[in-house]
Amino acid sequence: METHKTSIVVFILIIIFAIIHSGGAALRNKAELIMGPRLWRLVFVSLSLPSAIILIGYFLTHRYDGIRLWNLQGNSFVFYIVWVLTAISFIFLYPATYNLLEIPSVQKPKVRIYSTGIMRVTRHPQAIGQIIWCIAHSLWIGTSFTLVTSFGLICHHLFAIWHGDKRLEFKFGEEFYKFRESTSVIPFLAIIEGRQVFKFREYFKLSQLGILIAIIVIWTSHKYINIAVTQFNSSFLSEFLDWQFKINS
Repeated sequence: METHKTSIVVFILIIIFAIIHSGGAALRNKAELIMGPRLWRLVFVSLSLPSAIILIGYFLTHRYDGIRLWNLQGNSFVFYIVWVLTAISFIFLYPATYNLLEIPSVQKPKVRIYSTGIMRVTRHPQAIGQIIWCIAHSLWIGTSFTLVTSFGLICHHLFAIWHGDKRLEFKFGEEFYKFRESTSVIPFLAIIEGRQVFKFREYFKLSQLGILIAIIVIWTSHKYINIAVTQFNSSFLSEFLDWQFKINS
Protein backbone atom coordinates (compact mmCIF):
# COMPACT_ATOMS: atom_id res chain seq x y z
CA MET A 1 0.00 0.00 0.00
CA GLU A 2 2.90 2.33 0.77
CA THR A 3 4.00 2.09 -2.87
CA HIS A 4 0.67 3.42 -4.14
CA LYS A 5 -0.07 6.18 -1.62
CA THR A 6 0.77 8.96 -4.06
CA SER A 7 -1.51 7.30 -6.63
CA ILE A 8 -4.37 7.57 -4.15
CA VAL A 9 -3.55 11.24 -3.54
CA VAL A 10 -3.45 12.13 -7.25
CA PHE A 11 -6.79 10.37 -7.77
CA ILE A 12 -8.29 12.46 -4.95
CA LEU A 13 -6.85 15.61 -6.54
CA ILE A 14 -8.44 14.64 -9.86
CA ILE A 15 -11.81 14.18 -8.14
CA ILE A 16 -11.48 17.63 -6.53
CA PHE A 17 -10.56 19.17 -9.88
CA ALA A 18 -13.47 17.38 -11.59
CA ILE A 19 -15.96 18.61 -8.97
CA ILE A 20 -14.74 22.20 -9.35
CA HIS A 21 -14.58 22.07 -13.15
CA SER A 22 -17.78 20.16 -13.96
CA GLY A 23 -19.61 21.54 -10.93
CA GLY A 24 -18.75 25.06 -12.02
CA ALA A 25 -20.02 24.32 -15.52
CA ALA A 26 -23.28 22.98 -14.09
CA LEU A 27 -23.76 26.08 -11.95
CA ARG A 28 -22.89 28.52 -14.73
CA ASN A 29 -26.39 29.50 -15.87
CA LYS A 30 -27.71 30.16 -12.35
CA ALA A 31 -24.49 31.83 -11.18
CA GLU A 32 -24.42 34.19 -14.16
CA LEU A 33 -27.95 35.34 -13.35
CA ILE A 34 -26.82 36.23 -9.83
CA MET A 35 -23.41 37.80 -10.40
CA GLY A 36 -23.12 38.27 -14.16
CA PRO A 37 -21.01 36.37 -16.72
CA ARG A 38 -17.73 38.26 -16.20
CA LEU A 39 -17.67 37.98 -12.41
CA TRP A 40 -18.66 34.31 -12.53
CA ARG A 41 -15.89 33.60 -15.04
CA LEU A 42 -13.36 35.19 -12.69
CA VAL A 43 -14.70 33.21 -9.72
CA PHE A 44 -14.62 29.99 -11.73
CA VAL A 45 -11.07 30.58 -12.99
CA SER A 46 -9.86 31.51 -9.49
CA LEU A 47 -10.98 28.05 -8.30
CA SER A 48 -10.34 25.92 -11.39
CA LEU A 49 -6.86 27.23 -12.28
CA PRO A 50 -5.24 26.65 -8.84
CA SER A 51 -6.69 23.13 -8.66
CA ALA A 52 -5.24 22.40 -12.11
CA ILE A 53 -1.82 23.82 -11.16
CA ILE A 54 -1.73 21.73 -7.98
CA LEU A 55 -2.71 18.61 -9.93
CA ILE A 56 -0.07 19.23 -12.62
CA GLY A 57 2.62 19.98 -10.03
CA TYR A 58 1.82 16.83 -8.08
CA PHE A 59 1.81 14.73 -11.24
CA LEU A 60 5.20 16.04 -12.37
CA THR A 61 6.69 15.45 -8.93
CA HIS A 62 5.44 11.87 -8.55
CA ARG A 63 5.13 10.67 -12.15
CA TYR A 64 7.71 7.90 -11.59
CA ASP A 65 6.11 6.69 -8.35
CA GLY A 66 4.49 3.30 -7.94
CA ILE A 67 5.55 0.31 -10.02
CA ARG A 68 7.48 0.67 -13.27
CA LEU A 69 5.39 -1.47 -15.62
CA TRP A 70 7.46 -0.85 -18.76
CA ASN A 71 10.33 1.36 -19.91
CA LEU A 72 10.36 2.37 -23.58
CA GLN A 73 12.27 5.61 -23.14
CA GLY A 74 15.34 4.23 -24.90
CA ASN A 75 13.33 3.59 -28.06
CA SER A 76 13.66 6.50 -30.52
CA PHE A 77 10.57 5.38 -32.46
CA VAL A 78 8.45 5.54 -29.30
CA PHE A 79 9.97 8.95 -28.50
CA TYR A 80 8.73 10.46 -31.78
CA ILE A 81 5.37 8.70 -31.52
CA VAL A 82 4.86 10.25 -28.08
CA TRP A 83 5.75 13.73 -29.32
CA VAL A 84 3.51 13.45 -32.38
CA LEU A 85 0.61 12.29 -30.19
CA THR A 86 1.30 15.12 -27.73
CA ALA A 87 1.31 17.72 -30.51
CA ILE A 88 -1.97 16.32 -31.88
CA SER A 89 -3.47 16.38 -28.39
CA PHE A 90 -2.75 20.11 -28.11
CA ILE A 91 -4.58 20.78 -31.37
CA PHE A 92 -7.63 19.17 -29.77
CA LEU A 93 -7.09 20.58 -26.27
CA TYR A 94 -6.94 24.20 -27.38
CA PRO A 95 -9.20 24.47 -30.42
CA ALA A 96 -9.12 27.68 -32.45
CA THR A 97 -12.91 27.81 -32.38
CA TYR A 98 -12.83 29.10 -28.82
CA ASN A 99 -12.99 32.83 -28.24
CA LEU A 100 -9.73 33.38 -26.39
CA LEU A 101 -10.68 36.85 -25.14
CA GLU A 102 -13.54 35.35 -23.11
CA ILE A 103 -11.14 33.40 -20.90
CA PRO A 104 -9.90 36.47 -18.96
CA SER A 105 -13.34 38.12 -19.39
CA VAL A 106 -11.99 40.81 -21.73
CA GLN A 107 -15.06 39.98 -23.79
CA LYS A 108 -18.33 38.99 -22.15
CA PRO A 109 -18.31 35.18 -21.70
CA LYS A 110 -21.19 33.50 -23.49
CA VAL A 111 -22.29 29.90 -23.93
CA ARG A 112 -22.57 29.18 -27.65
CA ILE A 113 -22.47 26.26 -30.05
CA TYR A 114 -19.29 26.17 -32.12
CA SER A 115 -19.60 24.33 -35.42
CA THR A 116 -16.40 25.12 -37.32
CA GLY A 117 -12.74 24.14 -37.16
CA ILE A 118 -11.89 21.21 -34.91
CA MET A 119 -15.56 20.89 -33.97
CA ARG A 120 -16.14 19.36 -37.40
CA VAL A 121 -13.77 16.57 -36.37
CA THR A 122 -15.29 16.03 -32.92
CA ARG A 123 -17.72 18.09 -30.86
CA HIS A 124 -15.70 17.34 -27.71
CA PRO A 125 -12.12 18.24 -28.72
CA GLN A 126 -10.83 18.84 -25.20
CA ALA A 127 -11.89 15.38 -24.06
CA ILE A 128 -10.31 13.76 -27.12
CA GLY A 129 -7.14 15.80 -26.64
CA GLN A 130 -6.88 14.78 -23.00
CA ILE A 131 -7.35 11.10 -23.87
CA ILE A 132 -4.61 11.29 -26.52
CA TRP A 133 -2.32 13.09 -24.05
CA CYS A 134 -2.92 10.41 -21.42
CA ILE A 135 -2.16 7.60 -23.87
CA ALA A 136 1.07 9.28 -24.99
CA HIS A 137 2.38 9.99 -21.51
CA SER A 138 1.36 6.61 -20.11
CA LEU A 139 3.27 4.98 -22.96
CA TRP A 140 6.34 7.11 -22.27
CA ILE A 141 6.46 7.00 -18.46
CA GLY A 142 5.08 3.51 -17.90
CA THR A 143 4.42 3.70 -14.15
CA SER A 144 1.37 2.65 -12.17
CA PHE A 145 1.09 6.22 -10.85
CA THR A 146 0.80 7.59 -14.39
CA LEU A 147 -1.76 4.94 -15.31
CA VAL A 148 -3.90 5.88 -12.30
CA THR A 149 -3.60 9.55 -13.26
CA SER A 150 -4.55 8.82 -16.87
CA PHE A 151 -7.47 6.64 -15.78
CA GLY A 152 -8.81 9.40 -13.52
CA LEU A 153 -8.44 12.11 -16.17
CA ILE A 154 -10.05 9.98 -18.88
CA CYS A 155 -12.98 9.11 -16.59
CA HIS A 156 -13.50 12.79 -15.83
CA HIS A 157 -13.50 13.74 -19.51
CA LEU A 158 -15.83 10.90 -20.47
CA PHE A 159 -18.24 12.27 -17.89
CA ALA A 160 -17.65 15.77 -19.31
CA ILE A 161 -18.72 14.53 -22.76
CA TRP A 162 -22.08 13.38 -21.39
CA HIS A 163 -22.42 16.40 -19.11
CA GLY A 164 -21.51 18.87 -21.85
CA ASP A 165 -24.09 17.45 -24.24
CA LYS A 166 -26.76 17.58 -21.54
CA ARG A 167 -26.02 21.22 -20.75
CA LEU A 168 -26.12 22.23 -24.42
CA GLU A 169 -29.33 20.24 -24.93
CA PHE A 170 -30.95 22.01 -21.99
CA LYS A 171 -29.86 25.47 -23.16
CA PHE A 172 -30.29 25.24 -26.94
CA GLY A 173 -32.80 22.43 -27.52
CA GLU A 174 -33.50 21.99 -31.24
CA GLU A 175 -30.34 23.87 -32.26
CA PHE A 176 -28.25 21.37 -30.30
CA TYR A 177 -30.11 18.41 -31.82
CA LYS A 178 -29.18 19.64 -35.31
CA PHE A 179 -25.59 20.21 -34.19
CA ARG A 180 -25.41 16.72 -32.68
CA GLU A 181 -26.72 15.16 -35.90
CA SER A 182 -23.97 16.81 -37.96
CA THR A 183 -21.09 16.03 -35.56
CA SER A 184 -19.61 13.10 -33.67
CA VAL A 185 -17.75 12.40 -30.45
CA ILE A 186 -15.40 9.94 -32.16
CA PRO A 187 -12.95 11.97 -34.30
CA PHE A 188 -13.73 12.09 -38.04
CA LEU A 189 -16.72 9.73 -37.72
CA ALA A 190 -19.25 12.36 -38.89
CA ILE A 191 -16.96 13.26 -41.81
CA ILE A 192 -16.57 9.61 -42.82
CA GLU A 193 -20.34 9.12 -42.64
CA GLY A 194 -20.94 12.19 -44.80
CA ARG A 195 -22.66 14.19 -42.07
CA GLN A 196 -19.85 16.74 -41.90
CA VAL A 197 -17.24 18.34 -44.18
CA PHE A 198 -13.62 19.02 -43.22
CA LYS A 199 -12.57 22.57 -44.17
CA PHE A 200 -8.82 23.05 -43.93
CA ARG A 201 -8.99 26.83 -44.37
CA GLU A 202 -10.71 27.17 -40.99
CA TYR A 203 -7.41 26.25 -39.32
CA PHE A 204 -5.62 29.33 -40.64
CA LYS A 205 -6.26 31.42 -37.57
CA LEU A 206 -4.05 33.41 -35.23
CA SER A 207 -4.99 31.17 -32.32
CA GLN A 208 -3.58 28.18 -34.20
CA LEU A 209 -0.24 29.99 -34.28
CA GLY A 210 -0.55 30.25 -30.51
CA ILE A 211 -1.02 26.49 -30.29
CA LEU A 212 2.09 25.94 -32.44
CA ILE A 213 4.11 28.26 -30.20
CA ALA A 214 2.79 26.42 -27.11
CA ILE A 215 3.93 23.08 -28.55
CA ILE A 216 7.42 24.47 -29.25
CA VAL A 217 7.65 26.03 -25.78
CA ILE A 218 6.57 22.80 -24.09
CA TRP A 219 9.06 20.81 -26.19
CA THR A 220 11.94 23.03 -25.11
CA SER A 221 10.77 23.40 -21.49
CA HIS A 222 10.84 19.69 -20.67
CA LYS A 223 14.48 20.00 -19.65
CA TYR A 224 13.35 22.35 -16.87
CA ILE A 225 10.83 19.90 -15.38
CA ASN A 226 13.25 18.91 -12.61
CA ILE A 227 13.55 22.56 -11.59
CA ALA A 228 9.76 22.83 -11.41
CA VAL A 229 9.62 19.61 -9.40
CA THR A 230 12.20 20.95 -6.95
CA GLN A 231 10.19 24.14 -6.52
CA PHE A 232 6.98 22.18 -5.95
CA ASN A 233 8.66 19.87 -3.43
CA SER A 234 9.87 22.85 -1.42
CA SER A 235 6.51 24.59 -1.53
CA PHE A 236 3.87 24.77 1.16
CA LEU A 237 1.48 22.78 -1.05
CA SER A 238 3.78 19.77 -1.22
CA GLU A 239 4.37 19.83 2.54
CA PHE A 240 0.63 20.20 3.17
CA LEU A 241 -0.26 17.24 0.92
CA ASP A 242 2.45 15.08 2.48
CA TRP A 243 1.18 15.95 5.94
CA GLN A 244 -2.52 15.70 5.06
CA PHE A 245 -2.20 12.26 3.49
CA LYS A 246 0.78 11.16 5.61
CA ILE A 247 2.82 10.21 2.54
CA ASN A 248 6.05 10.16 4.45
CA SER A 249 4.75 8.23 7.45
